[in-house]
Amino acid sequence: MAAELPELFIKNMKELLGGEYEAFWESGQSAGFRGLRVNTSKIEAEKFEEISPFPLKRVPWISNGFYLETHTQASAHPYYAAGLYYLQEPSAMTPAACLPVEEGDRVLDLCAAPGGKATELAARLKGTGLLVANDISRSRAKGLLKNLELFGAGNILVTSERPERLASYFTGFFDKILIDAPCSGEGMFRKDPSMVRDWTEHGPDWYASVQRELIEQAAGMLRPGGMLLYSTCTFSPQENEGTIAHLLKKDSSFRMCRLPDYKGFSSGRPDCLSEEAKGLSGDIFQQLKGCVRIYPHRMKGEGHFLALLQKEDAVTDRKAPQKAAKSFASKKNAAVCPEWEQFAKELGISIPPESLRLYDGKLYSLPKDLWNRSIRGLRFLRTGLYLGEAAKKRFTPSQALAMALGKDTCNAWVDFPSSDSRVIRYLKGESPELTESDSASREAGWCLVCADGFSLGWGKLVNGQLRNKYYPGWRWQHAIG
Repeated sequence: MAAELPELFIKNMKELLGGEYEAFWESGQSAGFRGLRVNTSKIEAEKFEEISPFPLKRVPWISNGFYLETHTQASAHPYYAAGLYYLQEPSAMTPAACLPVEEGDRVLDLCAAPGGKATELAARLKGTGLLVANDISRSRAKGLLKNLELFGAGNILVTSERPERLASYFTGFFDKILIDAPCSGEGMFRKDPSMVRDWTEHGPDWYASVQRELIEQAAGMLRPGGMLLYSTCTFSPQENEGTIAHLLKKDSSFRMCRLPDYKGFSSGRPDCLSEEAKGLSGDIFQQLKGCVRIYPHRMKGEGHFLALLQKEDAVTDRKAPQKAAKSFASKKNAAVCPEWEQFAKELGISIPPESLRLYDGKLYSLPKDLWNRSIRGLRFLRTGLYLGEAAKKRFTPSQALAMALGKDTCNAWVDFPSSDSRVIRYLKGESPELTESDSASREAGWCLVCADGFSLGWGKLVNGQLRNKYYPGWRWQHAIG
C-alpha cells in the first residue's frame, strides 16, 4: 500500500502525526468500518435497535449511529425502503451531529449531495423550519432529493446552484449552515483508493482555494448569532485549519465554538500551517486548537475534520421579524384544489391549507419560511413537500407524500410483516395478493402500503385486490432474498 500513496502525502502525515504515524499506517491496512444512522423522525434509535433485522453495535459518539458488520446487506431490507435509516460511514455522521440544530431553524447544507448529512439535519428539524439542501451538480442533486423524500422530509428547498447565486437570495437568512466541503479526500484513502488518483491531480492547493470561496459565501448567508459548521474528510492543515484561519482573519465577527470532547477526538493543529501561521494573531492561533480531527488509528472511523463557528453581533434574536420579500405565494398559486380536499378528507390527512400551492396541476405544501420569499430565478428541484397531481377531477398522490405519512397520520393502509415475501414483490413493482388475515384499514381506494407499520408507498384497493402504485423510478430491480 505504501507504494500506492504519494510520497508527499506520506511525508506530510509523518510531520503531522510524529510518533503516531506507524499506528496510523497500520490502521490503513484494515477494511475500515460501515455504519447505519437511524432516521429519528420515523423511529427512535433505541426502538430500531430492538427491531433491527441485523446485528448492530453503537457508534459511541453518535446517539443514533451504529456499526454494521461488513457482510450485512442493509440496503436489501424493506426498512431501508421505508426510510428508517441511512447507510453512512461512522465518521461522516459527525458533522451533522455536531451542528446544534433546533426545531424551527432555517438550515443550509451547502454541499449536500448525496444527502447523508442533509437527511440528518431534516430529521432533527422534525418537520419544522426550513432545510435548504444544495448541490452544484444537478445530477447529484437528484439523488439528494430522493434521499430526502425517502426520509419523509417535506420542509425542504432542494437547489442546484452556485454558492454566490444562493448568497444573492439568502443574505443573512440562515440560523445554521453546514459546509461539508469538497476536499482532497486524504481521510478516505483506505475506503476509496480512487481518491489517491484524484489527490495527484487536484491536491490541497487546488481545493483550499475552492474551500475559502465557499466559506466566504456561506458566511454572508448566516444571520447574526447563527452558527456554521465546516467539515472535510482530509488531513491537510491547509484545507482545514487554513480555511478556518482565512475566515477568522477576514471576518472578525466569527468566533470558534467548543465541540464535544469525545474520547479519541484530536485537537486542531495550527502549528502545522507553516508560513501561513506566521500571519496569525495569538488569539486566532488559540482558537484554531478548538477544531476537531478524527484519525482512523484513534477512532473506529475514517479521517475527518470539523470546526464550529458562531457569527457574533449585537442583534442575536433570530425570531425578530424580517422585512418581507416579494411574495412567492401569489393569488393564483394559492388556488383551491378540490381534488386534494376530497382525497385528504377521505384518507384523514391533515396539511395546513394555507401552505398549499398549485402549479400546472401539481400540488405542493410549502414550508412557512417560503410563503413570502421570492426564489424566482433559482435553479431548484423541489420546493416543500410534493403532494401529487390533480387532473381529470382526480388526485394522484406522490411517493414523497407516502414517505411523509404513516399509519398514525393516514387512516387508509395495508400493513404486511416486513418478512413477508409480498413486500419485496411490491417493491419490485408487482401487485401482491391479499388474504383474509392481512391487516387493512379499508376495502377500496387509495391506501398506504406498509411494512411493520412503516410506509413504503401507495397502493389502490379494487374489488379486494391491491394494485401496485409504487413509484416506478424507485422500484427494486434486483432479486432479493
